[in-house]
Amino acid sequence: MLAIPGGPELFIVLGVILLLFGSTKLPKLARSLGASVTEFKKGVKSGGDGDEQKHVTAPKGDAADEPESSDS
Repeated sequence: MLAIPGGPELFIVLGVILLLFGSTKLPKLARSLGASVTEFKKGVKSGGDGDEQKHVTAPKGDAADEPESSDS
């Protein structure tokens, strides 16, 4: 069975993260993570109707799309 990490384990994990990313990049990382979570929640709440673009393409080989060639 998996145990939930306690206080000492969390401090070790936070220390390793601090060593990997450094103290200057950590606030930027947290800010961007918060912004992405907010955008995700907005997308889920709106049902995905936000910025989707519907692409309509004409069928290939349609005579109206092809320029007429003139034999001079």
